[in-house]
Amino acid sequence: MPDAHELLAQCHFPTTTATVDLAVSGGPDSLGLLLLALDAGLDVSVHHVNHHTRPSSDADAAHVATVCEALGVTFACHDVEIAPGGNFEARARAARRSAMPAGVLTGHTMDDLAETVLLNMLRGAGVDGLSPMVEDPTKPLRDVRRLVLHDYVDASPHVALHDETNDSSDYRRNRVRHELIAVMNDVAERDVVPVLARQAKLMHDERVWLDLLARGDDAMTLEEADCRIVRAWPVARQRRWLREQLRSADEGDGAHPPSADEVERALAVIAGTVVATEVSRGRRLSRRDQHLTLE
Repeated sequence: MPDAHELLAQCHFPTTTATVDLAVSGGPDSLGLLLLALDAGLDVSVHHVNHHTRPSSDADAAHVATVCEALGVTFACHDVEIAPGGNFEARARAARRSAMPAGVLTGHTMDDLAETVLLNMLRGAGVDGLSPMVEDPTKPLRDVRRLVLHDYVDASPHVALHDETNDSSDYRRNRVRHELIAVMNDVAERDVVPVLARQAKLMHDERVWLDLLARGDDAMTLEEADCRIVRAWPVARQRRWLREQLRSADEGDGAHPPSADEVERALAVIAGTVVATEVSRGRRLSRRDQHLTLE
């Protein structure tokens, strides 16, 4: 049986007497988050999102409510509806985030971090995408391994739910989890999850340094910039500035940076190769008299 004290030493729970909000689906990761938060002496409030997308959705919500009653913690269920269509995972994540309180803690583990690194790599991410979750205060279990957490939950008197969609190869994260990482372990002849987590931390250190260097740049808006000055910068500095300036709001999922193609087209506008380009969310970046306009 995993020792709670050893697990807590790997966690990054806040030190506070205020009530802490937890996102609990009822699966072993989020249930482990709840049990460890209580072991850490935190006063917690549990938030469960019912997407109504599976036949067991209502039963899952009732199960989490029962566990919370047994543990003597506050429980809130948030009902959301997700329209049929593509990109279900992203829209479901956006719905969860918009329904729950800001800063709610989640049960993401080191394994989730490694999977996210690989998913972002497949999308062609840069330094920001290759250093997810590191020092994220909403991810207190980011240094805990998934299987160790599951053993800890299995040793408790509380039963974790199993979400059958986590077994489906229809979702890219599941294929990364069940197929890609297994192949990488075989090729590397080692467990690659800690390696990916360590690399993410190294990339995060680089990212923090770059953010410090770019602090003055971020304060300059597109409209304030003089293209003659910006195009004299190193291209990496130009890209980083454009990624911040061209961020766009998503469907409740936060602000997202532009794609690599959008950034390259924006660089062409700054360089004077073209006078305008289309970017995400129906916006148009144009240049006139060495100044930019985003409409």
